[in-house]
Amino acid sequence: MQSFDRLLAPLGKQFSPELARALVDLQADDQLQEHMEDLADRCTAGTLSNEQQEEYESLVSASALISALKAQARRQLEGRLP
Repeated sequence: MQSFDRLLAPLGKQFSPELARALVDLQADDQLQEHMEDLADRCTAGTLSNEQQEEYESLVSASALISALKAQARRQLEGRLP
């Protein structure tokens, strides 16, 4: 288990089944997903403005946190939390 997952493990143990399912099902709407993909493409091309770069970095960080929370929620639902 990676350090970030270990940090979140105690929180994951507190998820109700309803919250865990909601986290597992959480995803960006189509408009936000397209915006994130556009920012990613522009980042790869090196054409982001400073403001867009900050937004992109924030979205990447948020996505990483949400992914880790979703993994904890899946483990909780499967009864596999340490």
